Formats: sequence, C-alpha cells, structure tokens
Amino acid sequence: MLLAGSAFALPSLTQGAKPWIREGKPRLRLSLAAYSFRQYLEDKPNAREKRSYPDRKLTMEKFIDYAAEQNCDAVELTSYYFPKDANDEYFRSIKRHLFLRGVEVSGTAVGNTFALAKGKAYDQQVSDVKAWIDRAAIFGAPHIRVFAGEAKNVAADEAMHNVIAGLEECGDYAGKKGIFLGVENHGGIVAEAKGLLEIIQAVNSPWVGINLDTGNFRTNDPYADLEKCAPYAVNVQIKEEIKQSSSTKAEPADLQRMIGILRAANYQGYVALEYESAQDPWDAVPRLLGKIRELIQA
Repeated sequence: MLLAGSAFALPSLTQGAKPWIREGKPRLRLSLAAYSFRQYLEDKPNAREKRSYPDRKLTMEKFIDYAAEQNCDAVELTSYYFPKDANDEYFRSIKRHLFLRGVEVSGTAVGNTFALAKGKAYDQQVSDVKAWIDRAAIFGAPHIRVFAGEAKNVAADEAMHNVIAGLEECGDYAGKKGIFLGVENHGGIVAEAKGLLEIIQAVNSPWVGINLDTGNFRTNDPYADLEKCAPYAVNVQIKEEIKQSSSTKAEPADLQRMIGILRAANYQGYVALEYESAQDPWDAVPRLLGKIRELIQA
C-alpha cells in the first residue's frame, strides 16, 4: 500500500483512465497470436523442444498465410519472433503481405519492464518501447502489449510510480502515432486485478489500457478478476486453460463464460487466441479457433 506522504505517491486516480465508453453492441473479432506457434517460428529467441512436426518451420509470412487459411480476421505479430536484422523495408513487406492475404494485424508485443529505479536501465526500457512503437506504425499494428514488470531491488511504491511514469511517456509517444498500449496482467506488480487497476486508473493517457490475458490471473477467482478488468481492455488474449491459486495444475477454461464477460463489458475489439497448452498447436489451434469463432458469432 502506498503512503499518502510518500515521495512516490500515486497521482490522483481521478486523473487517469476510466472504463472505455463504447457506443452500440459488443463486437468481437478473431485474431491469432504468433506466440501460439513459438516453437516453430524460425526467429525464436531460444531453442524449444520439438513437437510432433519437427519439420514444420514458420516465417512470419508463412504464419500470416496460415492465419488466412484459418479464416482469421487478424494476427498478433509477437515482436520476439521477427528477424533480428529486421529493418523498415522488412516491416513494410510484412504490411504488404498482410494486405494481399486480406488479414489485419491486431497488434504486436514487447518484452519490457518499467518496475525499475530511474536510471540508465529504465531509460533503455522506455527507449525500446518507443522503438517498437515506430516499427508498429510501419506495419500497421494499432496496439502494443507492454508489461509493468516485477519490482526487484527497488521499493514497491517507487516501482509503481515509475511504471506509471513510463506508461504515460510511452503512451503520449504512441498516441501521436495512433497506437494503443495495453498493459498485460502478467505477474509482478500486476499479478492481481487490484494492482493492475491502480496503475491503469492512475495513468493519465487516453492511449493506455489493459491487454487482458484470460489465463494470467492465478488468484482465488480469476473470472472475477477478468470481470473487473474487462471494461478497461483495449485488447484480449484468450487461452484454453486457467489456473486458480488454490490449484496445483491448470484446468480447462470456460470459454463461453469468458466471452460472456467480454460481452457484458461491451468490449469491441480483437480477441486473439494465444495458445500455450501441451497439445501440438497444429492440432489444437484449428479446434480452438473453431470453438471461439462459434462463441463469438452466437
């Protein structure tokens, strides 16, 4: 809990984000995250175990082709799997390929942390996020998933203050390019809905919201936490499994309930399947896309 007299007290919550006001009815559009095929993407950052199709290697272009064949509205192009030497020309070629295949890009993602003390490392994180905002603008990504991080070697209130400051600075930069930033509920200081909402409600930017990952709340009632955060969502990643804090293993998610939560929040935007369960994605992803599509269209 932050103290009112702390040097790193949060800004007034009245300054920051409120639930998005969306006119009309809920409108959910199906996307597929490249992360779902992480073990098959050529430019993965580290080696992963081979599954049942060790000969199937994907470039980002081939992944886009696969999503088109699966009749997805869009793809989420995870930044970790772009070639390390990717330049502006490459990103323009990705935009061209997306257009020719009739597939939109729902967003991209960076692996940052803002829960640091101010200094060189913190400044580098801010710089890296801005660099990906520039790249996203080239290939047409309207949203970037970002992280708050875990407070290490820094006081909790200072970490929270610096996360908010980083999001405001990067949100201002992203907004000038028409790009949203979505803070993912991904452990660390946003492991629970309370911490995530404190940050979002304190960030004074109309371009910063929540990237709601349905599988990342490991709490007593993950569905209740999803309900609290859904009104602030600017992007949704849906997963096949969910894990409560009282359970030692993941269990099948109630996908119908999750879609219902999004509808109740009048969410209008992309729902990206981010597959990470044990079954091989070549077998599981088509099945899950079909099920989610059916629920969205119901």
